[in-house]
Amino acid sequence: MRIAVTGSIATDHLMAFPGRFVDQLIPDQLDHVSLSFLVDALEVRRGGVAANIAYGLGGLGLDPLLAGAVGPDFGEYEVWLKEHGVDTSAVHVSAERQTARFMCMTDQDNNQIASFYAGAMAEAGRIDLRAVHERSPLDLVLVSPNDPGAMVRHTEQARALGIPFAADPSQQLARLTGEEVRHLVDGAHWLFTNEYESALLCERTGWTRAEVLERVGSWVTTLGAEGVRIDRKDGPTVTVHAVPDVTAADPTGVGDAFRSGFLAALSWQLPLENAAQLGCAMSALVLAAVGSQSYEIRPQALLDTLRAVYGDRAAALLGPKLGQLT
Repeated sequence: MRIAVTGSIATDHLMAFPGRFVDQLIPDQLDHVSLSFLVDALEVRRGGVAANIAYGLGGLGLDPLLAGAVGPDFGEYEVWLKEHGVDTSAVHVSAERQTARFMCMTDQDNNQIASFYAGAMAEAGRIDLRAVHERSPLDLVLVSPNDPGAMVRHTEQARALGIPFAADPSQQLARLTGEEVRHLVDGAHWLFTNEYESALLCERTGWTRAEVLERVGSWVTTLGAEGVRIDRKDGPTVTVHAVPDVTAADPTGVGDAFRSGFLAALSWQLPLENAAQLGCAMSALVLAAVGSQSYEIRPQALLDTLRAVYGDRAAALLGPKLGQLT
């Protein structure tokens, strides 16, 4: 399966706060918050939702096409992605803006406060998926957080070209209008959200959960430590529990890794349950590392985790594909 991953490419600045955010908030003073947090650590890492997902897909042996916008500072990052199996031929390089920056602070409860500077991402709408599809036909377009105009354009192009698409608005739900969210979701083969985003998506669109399911093939909701739920209009709900007892180093990129594993298993034509299991196993790898592209896929270790957590049947189905990885 040839997957185009559209969305953000960024540099992550990850900070660790040794306390709890909630302890710093005074309930009757929230209308004029002025806080500064002294952090214990700063990690500068490669990131961006689309780049993270493409990195995971490349590590699982696929040949994902990354479609996003970057600045002239992208050179070293591009080499890294190519070395990890990512096709960067559809990346747009801005002559004026720097690559996007994600600045995130995590407290001891793994709560996060973040800000995002779009930078070159503002030019992502210049990427033409029609030209990309003509050069190398696409089987799926994943529309992940990006410049809102680019998200709308790439969704429209996928529809016009008859290419199945997956909607992953996630962090951009707070920025998108209700009309934009409805446009991005309607007709998607796959819809990805976390539990909070699922409620926000219903609020933004004005649709009930049932009405959302009328418009999408399947709705994948990640539930953090509880795992994942997959709802379908015409089929039973599939639930898969997370990998337990993972020492959390940094939650950044966990959802992106899930998408990598899930989509890779779908490309191998495996059942939904096994796709979710591989997604959860990939999430555990990222959770145990600092940075969303700092983990390494060791096929045998990944297979051992799948067998221990999900049983011999899961290992038997996923093992042949993981065994082909070098």
